[in-house]
Amino acid sequence: MTKEIQHRNDDEYAAATEGASGPQKLAGGHQPTVGEMDLEARSSLRRLTRGTSQYTDEQSDGYDVEYRKLRLEKVVLVGVWTEGTVAQIEARLEELAALATTAGSEIADMIYQKRDKPDSGTYIGSGKVDELKSIVTETGADTVICDGELSPGQMIALEKALDVKVIDRTMLILDIFAQHAKSKEGKAQVALAQMEYLITRVRGWGGALSRQAGGRAGSNGGVGLRGPGETKIEADRRRLRSDMAKLRKEIAGMKTSREIKRERRDASAIPQVAIAGYTNAGKSSLINALTGAGVLVEDALFATLDPTTRRANLRDGRAVVFTDTVGFVRHLPTQLVEAFRSTLEEVLAADVVLHVVDGSDPFPMEQIAAVNKVIGDIVEETGTPAPPEILVVNKIDSADPLVLAELRHRLDDVVFVSAHTGEGIEELETRLEVFLNSLDSHVKLHIPFTRGEVVARIHQLGTIIDEQYDAAGTVLEVRLPTSVAAELAEFVV
Repeated sequence: MTKEIQHRNDDEYAAATEGASGPQKLAGGHQPTVGEMDLEARSSLRRLTRGTSQYTDEQSDGYDVEYRKLRLEKVVLVGVWTEGTVAQIEARLEELAALATTAGSEIADMIYQKRDKPDSGTYIGSGKVDELKSIVTETGADTVICDGELSPGQMIALEKALDVKVIDRTMLILDIFAQHAKSKEGKAQVALAQMEYLITRVRGWGGALSRQAGGRAGSNGGVGLRGPGETKIEADRRRLRSDMAKLRKEIAGMKTSREIKRERRDASAIPQVAIAGYTNAGKSSLINALTGAGVLVEDALFATLDPTTRRANLRDGRAVVFTDTVGFVRHLPTQLVEAFRSTLEEVLAADVVLHVVDGSDPFPMEQIAAVNKVIGDIVEETGTPAPPEILVVNKIDSADPLVLAELRHRLDDVVFVSAHTGEGIEELETRLEVFLNSLDSHVKLHIPFTRGEVVARIHQLGTIIDEQYDAAGTVLEVRLPTSVAAELAEFVV
């Protein structure tokens, strides 16, 4: 996303959220949650963006396509089928269509081609390029989106052949992230990812805009050694490297702040549960069903970018901390994995991970593989072992019974739930309680009446099995986190 569009989105978001005298009641009469207000602001932004945009025939404006404004309004999707079934390639194109729609696009057409591998010159063959040009002309599309990562050469060749803007899957995902990021850290992470992607794709007129060396021979090496100085491309890349260095320094400082907050949570001995999974699998809906937190929920890809942490009590009274994390996706850009490292490390810092799978997806096993790959990459790079996970298949109310039957056959130790209807939520809580109990120590403590603060802490952090009193104090039979039990060793009887 260009800086111009980013500033427009920021300003419009501020305009949509400022000026309110306070939280306005919804039609149902209840106070809106933070998530509901975020969703209303995001929807207003999307309507405003689409309502004020005017399509003009830029194909005849006389300007090179490289310098036209990037607008994802009317797009044609292009995929290359190298392996798998027709149903799989169509499902992948539908996912690309969902990404494009989330970015604010209107889908004009979708085409794909079967090849052993993408064409090295234009991604698709010359015949498909001609067909694609006809579709672009007929539909008036202003952008072509390819379901893969294009090399700079492929992008330039396609733009010259089609005379419209061409972007790839990576640029599309980066654009969505730029629209949805709200926190300072999230915006900095997205900006860094965009720069890392763009630095190898900077284009210009080369020597035509170079800073020519000239003047006296002694000032630049003499006759025969004078030549073009720093080109426009080189200057752009140098500026990008400088900006990237500044952003990395800022993100490192933000990571320190996040680690301090994480250390405070660790010191509290409250179990930490990370909710991870494929994008739009229903992670935010699940955390709302478990905690009633009112986190932003939207039927869109990458609706959640900034981690949301909520504290809640399970049915046995145990306090836990749930963290809603950014979703993963097939072929998640490496730039995003690097930029969002501090955010993704929240998953590795948890005591247990709820791996949420979209049961309504036609190929949920591919989602599981994509998520496991990203987590595996983070584990390999950081050297931190992955925490235990509980597999949760969500959206069973809208899933194909045959897909659910296949999942029951292929997966072990899995919980089937519907965050929308509440089905299976109690079973998930029970499974979570059983797992957390396995991490606890079962102890019997005798606490003097003069140490009431210890009893209060035990009630907060542990599960009381039996509580009695004698002349000297309180006798408790409890399950406690192992670290807390070790601290209270003096009271063990």
